[in-house]
Amino acid sequence: MTTTHLHKAPFGKGEPGLSDNLRINMAYGKLGALKGRNLLSISDLSREEFHAIMDVASHMKGRMSKDDFPNHLHRKTAALYFEKHSTRTRMSFENGIFKLGGQGVYLNKETSGLQMGRSETIEDTLAVMDRYYDALVFRLYKHEDLLKFAALSQKPVINALTDLEHPCQILADFLTIFERKETLGGITLAYLGDGNNNVTHSLLLGAALMGMNINVASPKGYLPQDSIVERADRLAQESGSRVLITMDPKEAVRGVDVVYTDTWVSMGQEDLPDIREKLELLMKGGYQVNAELMALADKFAIFMHDMPAYRGKEVTAGVMDGPQSVHKNQAENRMHAQNALLVGLLRGAVEPDG
Repeated sequence: MTTTHLHKAPFGKGEPGLSDNLRINMAYGKLGALKGRNLLSISDLSREEFHAIMDVASHMKGRMSKDDFPNHLHRKTAALYFEKHSTRTRMSFENGIFKLGGQGVYLNKETSGLQMGRSETIEDTLAVMDRYYDALVFRLYKHEDLLKFAALSQKPVINALTDLEHPCQILADFLTIFERKETLGGITLAYLGDGNNNVTHSLLLGAALMGMNINVASPKGYLPQDSIVERADRLAQESGSRVLITMDPKEAVRGVDVVYTDTWVSMGQEDLPDIREKLELLMKGGYQVNAELMALADKFAIFMHDMPAYRGKEVTAGVMDGPQSVHKNQAENRMHAQNALLVGLLRGAVEPDG
């Protein structure tokens, strides 16, 4: 099996023959390949670009912990257009851009008074946004709308969540795993619950891209989309990793390094007529992450949740708030991973100490 290693610049031993400073300089240089591009899917990144984002995020996180704030986004602005409500996504983008010397502007059709899609066409509004902002960050219900907006925009477009994918979450998740495991390649992540959602899809693609084994356990009717699984299988063949789709949660978690779950009720699904049936199916099927399931994983396994979490449903309070849980690290790392991404898309290659 091919093992893909990320080199933890401020903390790890690093690649033989490379000093920490040289490795960091190389990572910042590799951001140049991202300049002017979009991030619509986690698979838009190459493995090398993913490596660079992780290393740069770790480096900038270390600087910020010492109150040393890079000025990489000086006078850069990003429009944050959100159809869906948000806690971590909004705060991490607004705060992160500000700390790098730029500004994120939150826009919402209901609360910001935008005419987009009402008395003004979407095309006209996007044309104006293109003239004002350096990047457009969209949090939308439909992935098709994101693709349409990206086709109309001349500026970098970032997927901050759609019904199909959530790539920014996965960047933060993998940075968190890397901090705990000091590698991504060769370890195994298990996801339990509703597999037909944005987080599961991006986890599948991201894990396969980076050489991480991934097991997804979901009941019939809630399995990941076939097109995503097929793409993940192709990426896994290239990286030497493995993708397992199963309906048995115990099979999925046995011996794994990371156990991951997400809310069983995604935003906008609360009033669906079959939601109670779905919750009963997942609970009776044993998909709740509890102490019994965690005991089947590796003894050093970590538990992950992208939040919001509903204790007593997809996860017990004992696991969510227990010593194996890293959900607070995940939330913090949203800012650091997105900062590195934004620097690449808006500035490209920069000096590490800028």
